[in-house]
Amino acid sequence: MSTPTEQHPPGAAPLLTATGLRKSYGRSEALRGASIELHAGEILAVTGASGCGKSTLLHCLAGIVRPDEGSVAYGEERLDRLSEARLGELRRTDFGVVFQFGQLIPELTVLDNVALPLLLAGTSRAAAQARAGEWLERFGVRGHAGLRPGELSGGQSQRVALARALVTGPKAVFADEPTGALDSLAGEQVMTALVHATRETGTAVLLITHDAQVAAYADREVWLRDGAVHAGATPVTVGEAARHEG
Repeated sequence: MSTPTEQHPPGAAPLLTATGLRKSYGRSEALRGASIELHAGEILAVTGASGCGKSTLLHCLAGIVRPDEGSVAYGEERLDRLSEARLGELRRTDFGVVFQFGQLIPELTVLDNVALPLLLAGTSRAAAQARAGEWLERFGVRGHAGLRPGELSGGQSQRVALARALVTGPKAVFADEPTGALDSLAGEQVMTALVHATRETGTAVLLITHDAQVAAYADREVWLRDGAVHAGATPVTVGEAARHEG
C-alpha cells in the first residue's frame, strides 16, 4: 500500500493540509476528524460510499464551508479562519471548483461563462474573452462559444465547466463527481481532458468520485469512511489503466 510520503519528494510541503476536520449538519456528523494532504501537481481521488461526507470534505478544503473543528492550511493561511472576502478572492484566483452538474449560468453564453471568473478578478472584457476562448479551444468546445448552456450536451457542459475552473490559472481544482451525470464515453472524454490540462499547467486536483474507473485517473487514492480519511489502494496512473484495458 502506498502512503502520501511515498508519492512526493522528502520534505516537500503540501499545497493544502486539513487536520482533524469535524462537520455536523444537525445531528448528522459528516466528518469525524478527517485529515488529508494535497500536493502541488498531483491528482488525488477521494472515494467512498454515497453520503459518507466526500462533498463536505471538498467544501471544507475549498473554503466553501467552515469546519466545526479542525484546521485547513493553504500555505501560510488558515482557510478556516479567513474572512469571507478573502475566501472569495482565493476561489477567484487560486482555486477552481467543478460540480457534478457544471452549474453554468444559463443566461450567459458559453464564452461569457468561462470569462466570468476573470471579469470578477478585474480583467478587461477583451482580455477575459480572449483567454476564455483559448481554454474552450483546449477542451474542444470553442465552436460552441456563442451558445447558451441549455444548448449543450452533458459532456460539453462539463468541459465548459472545466475551462471555467482553469481559466484563472488556479493552484488547485476541486472536482465534485464531475462525471456523475454523464455516460461512460462522455465521462472518459471529460476525465481525459481534465488530466491533460492539469498536467500541462501543474494544477493539483482533488477529485471526489464513487466510480473506480474515474479514480483510476488519479495519482493517489484515499477513501472516506465513518467521517475519516483512510489510505487507498496502490495508485494506478492513467497510462497503466490504459495498458490494463488494452
